Amino acid sequence: MFVSEALKVNSKNHLEIGGCDCVELVKEYGTPLYVMDEGLIRKNCQVYKNAMDKYYGGNGLVLYASKAFSSMAIYRLVEQEGLGIDVVSGGELYTALKAGFPMDKVYFHGNNKTLEEIELAIENNVRRIVVDNKEELHNINYVASKKGKVANISFRIKPGIDAHTHDFVQTGQIDSKFGVALENGEAFEIVKMASQLSNIKVVGVHCHIGSQIFDLAPFELAARVMLNFIAEVKEKLGIEVEELNLGGGFGIKYIPEHDPIEYDHYIESVSKVVKAVCEDKKIKLPFVVMEPGRSIVASAGITLYSVGAVKDIKNVRKYISVDGGMADNPRYALYQSPYDAVLANKPEAQKFDKVTIAGKCCESGDLLMKDVLMPEIKVGDILAVLATGAYNYSMSSNYNRIPRPPVVLVKDGKSRVIVKREDYSDIIRNDVIPEDL
Repeated sequence: MFVSEALKVNSKNHLEIGGCDCVELVKEYGTPLYVMDEGLIRKNCQVYKNAMDKYYGGNGLVLYASKAFSSMAIYRLVEQEGLGIDVVSGGELYTALKAGFPMDKVYFHGNNKTLEEIELAIENNVRRIVVDNKEELHNINYVASKKGKVANISFRIKPGIDAHTHDFVQTGQIDSKFGVALENGEAFEIVKMASQLSNIKVVGVHCHIGSQIFDLAPFELAARVMLNFIAEVKEKLGIEVEELNLGGGFGIKYIPEHDPIEYDHYIESVSKVVKAVCEDKKIKLPFVVMEPGRSIVASAGITLYSVGAVKDIKNVRKYISVDGGMADNPRYALYQSPYDAVLANKPEAQKFDKVTIAGKCCESGDLLMKDVLMPEIKVGDILAVLATGAYNYSMSSNYNRIPRPPVVLVKDGKSRVIVKREDYSDIIRNDVIPEDL
């Protein structure tokens, strides 16, 4: 019935997640409210870890791509499940440090790392810095030299693959702000350059071809292209690349029409390509890293809203206004991302009424869904937007000076706050009125 296995209908005919009644959660915590199912997050972590252990014989590591949802609690949870993390900013790295996450399982990504961020990474001995460009490479060498260390690095490579996803989330083709390209020789030259730097050790190569991908073929092709590059580097430079990071991008079910492949099937399929190419090219099987993010947390999350107004413009459009919007979920405004939704207080009600779900921001584009079928919705109903565990809280803002909602983790009928609700004092916390005003 639902796009996520985290959800069910309870005996009160209310939506339930993690054994918790969503109507009761709203009474306790208010709306808007992010809710995350701990059990499903752990299950998704285990699927990836077990598949990696099975198909690569333990010669690999699953990283949680934490830009999907970063908090101290989620870092603690994925550590308990045996995963590493990838971070893309000093802020995410600092959060991991404060959560006590082991730095020897942290990979630091990003296309324009500042010197301060590089220093934070090197000071704390992160396992790998994933280098994006030659300026960054020299900055890392400089900081490592200053601190008397050797930085273990990977290079982000553009394998030249079109993943057939939204233009804004394609990252593997040559026209991308990320990484160095294979087609123009950029990738080979930067590896050669790095081999001549005294405080750099080239350990691996990395690629990420995009997000929300439903096909196996792009991942298989990316693995083949990257291993051919590893073979070329060994042949021409005598450098044996020890690690292959194949990124993430596995699709999830946002709406009923989506049909994602089981995540362990991705790993099984790609592992066959990896082993075959290594045998053919006579290169050592590398340590394999993968970076799922969305597919670990997205389906485990929902967002609950209260309906505040119904505006039926005859023969034009029917707007349902909720107490959140693009400030807590900008993905429709950015990508026209589709979502499914139900009424938490009557989740089995038949969907027959075409409506547009509007947020409360002073912005015409502040929509969550447009022209979707829903049951009859009345003021006071509780709207549950499904599969919002990834890139919702993490992309939220204080636009219109709206405080961010809290995040509640649920399991076995118990709920705990892992991110507190902001209030108006949080909004003005960094405001300063100069004395001469």
